[in-house]
Formats: sequence, C-alpha cells, structure tokens
Amino acid sequence: MTDDVERVLADTFAQDWGRLVATLIRVTGDWDLAEECTQDAFAAALRTWRRDGIPDVPRAWLTTTARNRAVDRIRRERVGAEKLRSLVDEPVEPVEPDLDALESGVADDRLRLLFTCCHPALSLSSRVELALRTLCGLTTAEIARLFGVPEPTMAKRLVRTKHKIAVAGIPYQVPSAARLPERTPAVLAVLYLMFTEGYTATAGPHLVRVDLCHEAIDLARALAGLVPDDPEAAGLLALMLLQHARAEARTDVDGGLVPLEEQDRSAWDRTAVDAGLAELGRAVRRERVGPYQLQALIAACHATAPTAADTDWDRIVSLYEELVHVLPSAAVQVNRAVAVGMARGPQAGLDALAGTPNHPLRPAVRADLLRRLGRADEAASAYREALARTTNQAEQVYLQGRLRA
Repeated sequence: MTDDVERVLADTFAQDWGRLVATLIRVTGDWDLAEECTQDAFAAALRTWRRDGIPDVPRAWLTTTARNRAVDRIRRERVGAEKLRSLVDEPVEPVEPDLDALESGVADDRLRLLFTCCHPALSLSSRVELALRTLCGLTTAEIARLFGVPEPTMAKRLVRTKHKIAVAGIPYQVPSAARLPERTPAVLAVLYLMFTEGYTATAGPHLVRVDLCHEAIDLARALAGLVPDDPEAAGLLALMLLQHARAEARTDVDGGLVPLEEQDRSAWDRTAVDAGLAELGRAVRRERVGPYQLQALIAACHATAPTAADTDWDRIVSLYEELVHVLPSAAVQVNRAVAVGMARGPQAGLDALAGTPNHPLRPAVRADLLRRLGRADEAASAYREALARTTNQAEQVYLQGRLRA
C-alpha cells in the first residue's frame, strides 16, 4: 500500500501540481498561500491515504484538502469575511476553463496555465521563474541552476515577483487569443528550461528526468500547433525531439553518464530524430531563424552524423557564432568553446573558454580540454572543481572516473 500511495502521489504531483496551485491562486489571489496549502495537501495525502486508502479521484481529494487549508489559514489570519465566503463557495472543479479555451483558443489546460502565468506586466525572467516554480513544480535550487545564480538569490527574486503581483493587482486570468503572441516568448522560455532540467537533472541519482522531458515535449507540440506561424515554436519542438532522441544512450547500465562521442548511436531513437528534422525543416523555411532554431540546427548536426568522427564541427562552430550574437548566455559561450576545441584542437578550445563567464559546466569543460592536452595535474584540479559544483550523482560518477584516470 505504501508503495502504491507514493507512486500515485508522484504521478499526481507530476500531472496536476500546476492545476492545483492555479485553482487556489485564482480563488485566493495569494501565490504563497496557494503553494503552501497545496504542499500541505500532498503531505496530508501521504498520511491519510496510507490509513484510509487511495481515493477514486486523487486530484479532487487534493483540491478539496488544499482549499480547506486555505479557508482555515484565511480565517485564522482574519483576512476578511467576504473573501472567505467566496472561497468557501468555490466549487472543487471550476467550470470556467472551457469558456477560457473558447476565448483564448488554447485547448490544452496546462498550456492555458502557462499563458496565464506569463503576464507581460512582469519582466521576462520573472515570468519564466515564477512559471517554473509555481506551475512546473521545479524547486528553487533547480531554477537557480538554470539561471546560473545562487539559490538564495533566486529565492529573493521569486518573493519580489509575488510581491509585485500582489501590490500591482496583476490579474490571474487566461489572455484572449489576440494577446497570446505577447506572451509566447515567455512560454517558450519556460518550456525550454523545463526540458533542460529534465535533460540533465540538477540533483538525484538519475541523469535524465524522463517524465519532465516528456511533459515539456507534449507542451511544446501543443504550442507549435497553437502558433503555427511562429518558427521558434517549431524550432523548440525540433530541438527537444533531437536532444531527447539520445536519452537511452546517454547513460550506461549502471546509470552513469556516457559522453556524446562514446554513445552507441544505434540506440538513438530514429523516429524522434526524423520527427525533429521534419519540424526543423518547417521552421527554417520561414527564414526567421532564432535561438531555438539555431540550437536545433546544432543538434541536427549531431543527429545526422553516422559516427562521432563524422561530426561537422566546423559547421557547429559557425552555428554557435550565430547563436552567441542572439543569445550570449554563459551556457552558449561555454558550449561554443567545446565546439572550437573539437574543430580546432584543445588549445583553441581553452583559449575560447578563457573569456567565458562563470557557469557550472565551465570547470568540467576546462578539465576535459586540459586532459586532452596531457596537462594531467591541471586537469585533475579542474575535475575536482567540477565535482564540487554538481549534485547529480550520474555526473559525479563520470567526473570521479575521469579524475581517477
């Protein structure tokens, strides 16, 4: 029974966390209260379901429990009788979503929540951070890694964003179809970072969070269908498909990381590769190439190379040069240095890496380039630094193996 309860709760968390929080936000107008009461409901479910059994509709049970917790909190804090009355009268399963879908044209309820969260009154980074935390269920530590900032800094940013929403009275409602384009870039960024966390998890025993990758791909597919004239939506879907096609080959039988050049390419999902290439073709034909399409083009170079030795690294360096101009992030600059090292030799890669900003991947890349140059002591020191900066066990095992070698 215990295993069943934990499995159902994990599945419900993955599928319904955003919906549950969004329901409470809509009826309370309080982001922190909504998250806390939803967390309380999951904790209560773990205790109650073990004793009484799993309910027929877990999401409805959690919604009712979370709502009741919010009622109790509001009553204790004496927020006001009118707000309390409206909350108590709120139905467990709101009827508005179908109407929202008709007005906005967004049929997928998960996608509606993302468009709702990405309000243009907030900065782009604030919208993305808040959506990842509130609707996608990522932890503050995971979001901090994705943005390359310390966890306390990200925690403060999330608090400031929620405070701005409360003070400015920013409404939590689905935008009309005419307002979707202004929110699409933020939704694309949320899905990209959601997939990034799934592709290489911040922490834990597994390199890949398959459920998160699949969720991001499903949402990207729905978004590409919703905005067929946006080539970046198709480009993002192509990127995800091409990257995730390698999932089975990225770890060995013990779950350890296998670098790209050592992967068994026969284990790559060719159906996913073909689908990604088809999406990429549709995107680039519109001749409005953006950062997601450029990254998909890079992924396509790897996906179409029969062997690691056949990889067109000069083409990849050229694509990274374009990408750095439109997306000069630390991650892009570090990955460009990797490509330079593969195309022009490890010393050229080190030279390119020297001018890059600090990034969690930087020490590992530097270590590999130094190893290839035969500078063992310096490489060992860099591998130790890389080990100190990762909390993912699969990455740690790989780096420890390199350090021992």
